[in-house]
Amino acid sequence: MKKHHISLTVNGDDYDALVEPHQTLLDVLRDTLMLTGTKEGCATGDCGACSVTVDGVLQCSCLMLGVEAQGVKVETIEGMAKGNKLHPLQTAFLAYNGLQCGICTPGVLVAAKALLERNPDPTEIEVRYWLAGNLCRCTGYDKLIQSVLVAAKEMRGA
Repeated sequence: MKKHHISLTVNGDDYDALVEPHQTLLDVLRDTLMLTGTKEGCATGDCGACSVTVDGVLQCSCLMLGVEAQGVKVETIEGMAKGNKLHPLQTAFLAYNGLQCGICTPGVLVAAKALLERNPDPTEIEVRYWLAGNLCRCTGYDKLIQSVLVAAKEMRGA
């Protein structure tokens, strides 16, 4: 099968990759670029575990072909922390037990970050609506929502 050359930027770093036509962006991130923080939960776009942002838009990486990533900017969970300094969302998730097994956590954090970049002062209902595409089997969602609201408040300096 013929491979296609793509160039993309992931978390501010430029990459070149050879991808097969059937490979998803998730496959490229995990198997080619060895960025394994993004998880595969369902491979059908129903669970949100593979959430990344592509050119600033929240996207299920399991639904996007790798060849479609030519020239785009992708942000993954690996890009949230700055060195050893965790993002306020990551800190809040740790402090308020917004994570359990860790399968959904990267996707939830990426989705929450995308929300707070668009709306730094969301209501609880807005957070619930925004994260509705992320399934969690462990936390019951309340701790996730609380963590996002706490982080939003901290990021606003309130």
